[in-house]
Amino acid sequence: MQEKIVIKGAREHNLKNVALELPRNKMIVFTGLSGSGKSSLAFDTIFAEGQRRYIESLSAYARQFLGGLQKPDVDEIEGLSPAISIDQRAHSANPRSTVATITEVYDYLRVLFARVGRPYCPQCGTRIEKMALEEMRGRIEAVLNKKCVQTSELIILAPVVRGRKGEYYQLFYDIYNSGFLEVRVDGQLKSLRERLILDKHSKHTIEVIVDKIPTVVFDNNRLAEAVETAVELGGGLCVVRYPDGTEHLYSTEYSCPRDGYSFPEIEPRLFSFNSPFGQCRACTGLGTKEVFGEEVCPECLGKRLNPDALNVRLGEYNIYETTAMGITEARAFLTKAADTLSPAEKEISSAVFREVENRLQFMLDVGLDYLTLDRKAGMLSGGEAQRIRLASQVGTRLVGALYVLDEPTIGLHQRDNDRLVSTLRNLCDVGNTIIVVEHDEDTILTSDWVVDIGPGAGDHGGEIVYSGTLDRLLNIPAANHKKQINSKPQLPSVKIFDCDLAGDPAKSLTGKYLRGEIKIPLPDKRRKVDGATPRLKIKGAAEHNLKNVDIQIPLRRFVALTGVSGSGKSTLMHDIVYRAIANKLHHTDYTVGKHKQILGLEYLDRVIKIDQSPIGRTPRSNPATYTKAYDQIRELFAATPEARMRGYKSGRFSFNVPGGRCEHCEGRGVLEIEMHFLPSIEIACEVCQGRRFDAQTLQIHYNGRDIAAVLAMTIEEAEDFFRDIPLIFDKLKILNEVGLTYLTLGQSATTLSGGEAQRIKLSRELAKRGTGRTLYLLDEPTTGLHYEDVRKLIEVLQRLAAQGNTLMVIEHNLDVIKCADWIIDLGPEGGNKGGEVIAAGTPIEVARRAGSHTGQYLRRVLGK
Repeated sequence: MQEKIVIKGAREHNLKNVALELPRNKMIVFTGLSGSGKSSLAFDTIFAEGQRRYIESLSAYARQFLGGLQKPDVDEIEGLSPAISIDQRAHSANPRSTVATITEVYDYLRVLFARVGRPYCPQCGTRIEKMALEEMRGRIEAVLNKKCVQTSELIILAPVVRGRKGEYYQLFYDIYNSGFLEVRVDGQLKSLRERLILDKHSKHTIEVIVDKIPTVVFDNNRLAEAVETAVELGGGLCVVRYPDGTEHLYSTEYSCPRDGYSFPEIEPRLFSFNSPFGQCRACTGLGTKEVFGEEVCPECLGKRLNPDALNVRLGEYNIYETTAMGITEARAFLTKAADTLSPAEKEISSAVFREVENRLQFMLDVGLDYLTLDRKAGMLSGGEAQRIRLASQVGTRLVGALYVLDEPTIGLHQRDNDRLVSTLRNLCDVGNTIIVVEHDEDTILTSDWVVDIGPGAGDHGGEIVYSGTLDRLLNIPAANHKKQINSKPQLPSVKIFDCDLAGDPAKSLTGKYLRGEIKIPLPDKRRKVDGATPRLKIKGAAEHNLKNVDIQIPLRRFVALTGVSGSGKSTLMHDIVYRAIANKLHHTDYTVGKHKQILGLEYLDRVIKIDQSPIGRTPRSNPATYTKAYDQIRELFAATPEARMRGYKSGRFSFNVPGGRCEHCEGRGVLEIEMHFLPSIEIACEVCQGRRFDAQTLQIHYNGRDIAAVLAMTIEEAEDFFRDIPLIFDKLKILNEVGLTYLTLGQSATTLSGGEAQRIKLSRELAKRGTGRTLYLLDEPTTGLHYEDVRKLIEVLQRLAAQGNTLMVIEHNLDVIKCADWIIDLGPEGGNKGGEVIAAGTPIEVARRAGSHTGQYLRRVLGK
């Protein structure tokens, strides 16, 4: 097999006829400025061609259901393996999807509970067993051998009445005529030769004495005959009284021996909340009253399953209780449960246990130990969702595949990076190729090959600045090598790959940061936090894993909220701080996380959450519409002489309403093609060729450009084009300042990453006139950002704080954390082991705190 991937003439998006060679079965990092072309090369060229070739390999019959995928704009790719893409936007918001279902752990758990689970009666809690007649006889003999006392007898009884009122004259008569001489009524032996009188208003239990078998000379055939007769009389039930006085009820059906509750056949679908056989009938398996609501279903109490499914246990727990465990706890429980099974059950379930173990172990390896298996997919961050999908892929144990990952370290604390990188390297070691689009320093420093794309973004990017070994990038003549020697992960040994090197490492911006030639500077002066500083005080925060903590947030400062994944940062920021303040200041009606009191609201008049959620859910939303710049652009076009002569108003230039838009695609510019079991794809509208507007509207020009051409401009081009229109220019200038020069004005919101969407929201806030009394909440704003972009972002954040606003930023990026005025570090670990304030103070103070994981890594950065 070819030992390298050869790419020739890649021109997708802004790529400029790129040619490079990549080693197979190695870990390759693609890095560069935001918009430089990393994703265009990794996902839109390499992965897209791999997916296209897979579809082309299918039969003509299968391809007719899939349609054809368009070939990426590339001359040739050699040595390409089957490709698997795992990006940040691929996780499902389906309310039925959970961590367990995505990783397929739940599928294996359903099989496990169906095969070795123990059913219990939902009404009385009695253990229910189902046996064949031969199995029942063998069990009786096995027990008898342990308990047998000489000169005693084994009594076989058939329960014909259980806990029902009546006199039962006719029943006794029929039993006697069938040849039986004794019965046991309410625990007392009675002869059928006597007249039996029962109180018809009382409940009775009647059992026929089928046989009394002496144990001195035991007759196996007599036992078999007696058991068969008892089961026939007792409707599938048989009671055995052993010589030592103990009794046991056996059943050939899943029915309760005490109250007759009939249990359904135990099979995997009984445990599926997506199946009518297993789901709660009130909420149809959602666990909530409404599809996307938060109010728990009153019947199943959020457990999603019906009572039958919830009363099958493995050890002490049912399947819902198992999935409600954390990853570490679930793994320990299943290991213990496997040891309690019989040899036959172990043989049946060993493969299932092994599959579950592999997936749980991988989730532990990538820092997801704090998640519970029943966590809904919609509640996962982009980084968490990507690592969970990676866990499901690793579970398949493919060899010879090409994995293309988009920033897998998002949301990971520095402490957890090593485990993730180690897992990725293990994937390489078994014969896979890993391409990672990444800016994380630890990941880059443990890679085999680095591709730096640039030199700038958008039209200024799309070239290979450097492609080669990590060692060559770090070790150039006269370079400062302190970065390499520092206490970072150990570098791989120098390897010689049969691949052509490209570019000059001295010109690589990434290389300059890695070598320490360029650094993100510390602020010249931090804003002082002292006794006179106004503070937002949260008392008794106890939502999720927060342990009744009191937290003080200094206002009019840049505050970083840090801690390992799952330590409680998002719960504090989103569920308590944001919701409580929004309810008070903006009269919203959020359900607020548990806390006792919040003080200091008099210092605020607005709270704004700038997260990574999309700026719009359809292709109609774009940077121009979201920042309101498009309103002024439409007014400009409507004010042109030609438009006024035709009577066109600004609405004519909107693609959201009929009038000037292309009605074939309704102004979307694209048509969606259903791909059945593959993701849907979008193709350009054949009528407007993706331009969104009709021919008459496109005849109107402003400064030589029609409305479609303006929307196709990059933000950098548009800033210069509208330089004389302050209302538009000011908005575009801020978009440039936050590093989004490469986006087009009309770029669909659905194509934006979480980090890009967050920076567009940030730019809209910067364009507003601030009161200086606003609390801004940001969740990992450095997502998708190169070192140079992070430097620009920090400048923007510092400017917001300088205006007297308060910034509270959840962040793992040490360059951002070191520039904050104040740090609140939660931990010490994730999940149940987190939720406490480990340290609060300036970066220097937190770095000195011995028990803080953040402080440990911060010391390295501050010491450089």
